Amino acid sequence: MNTEQARFNMVEQQIRTWEVLDQKVLDLLMSLKREEFVPKASRALAFADLEIPLGFGEFMLSPKVEARILQEVALRHADKVLEVGTGSGYMAALLGSFAHEVVSIEIRPELKTMGESNLRGQGIGNVSVELGDGARGWAAHAPYDVIVFSGSTPVLPDSVLAQLAPGGRLFAIVGDAPVMEAQLVTCAAPGSYRVVNLFETCAQPLVNAAQPQRFVF
Repeated sequence: MNTEQARFNMVEQQIRTWEVLDQKVLDLLMSLKREEFVPKASRALAFADLEIPLGFGEFMLSPKVEARILQEVALRHADKVLEVGTGSGYMAALLGSFAHEVVSIEIRPELKTMGESNLRGQGIGNVSVELGDGARGWAAHAPYDVIVFSGSTPVLPDSVLAQLAPGGRLFAIVGDAPVMEAQLVTCAAPGSYRVVNLFETCAQPLVNAAQPQRFVF
């Protein structure tokens, strides 16, 4: 496989055509080595338009979804970011390339180790990976300028929204299979939020993701 040609094709044929036009984002996707964050058995699929299995029932998001996340949250150099679901560490690496600081939470010890190793291997030093359940946020370092859920959640808990700083942005894939909605939530002021539906998709739910209240008759 010609790795650089495959990377170019990913950017030009998958990502640019999916309304990702921010040149800084496109340049980063060309320079950050996605294949180094993919399990060795799946390296040939590193640039394919699919979710790559990481083991333990977890998957990397597809490249075009990762790119849209990065574009939609519009990171600034001073931003403090919370990522829920470290996985391979690739999304954290993308976020860390633009932000000041990223706190990434991973519930599976094996994936925490994988993500940390991959980030270290690429020399990314402004991402800290912590072991824990971030499905309802991570209050220890709140508030955050940006929150990214790297897995889906049936509902967005109020506890997560409360951890956004004024002007903060949150990306999450919300709903239940087979159709979920990618949403961008902006905190206008404490307790006041604006929600924009971006696109329909489907993603593996977070472990212990918040559930809607169910009526029992």
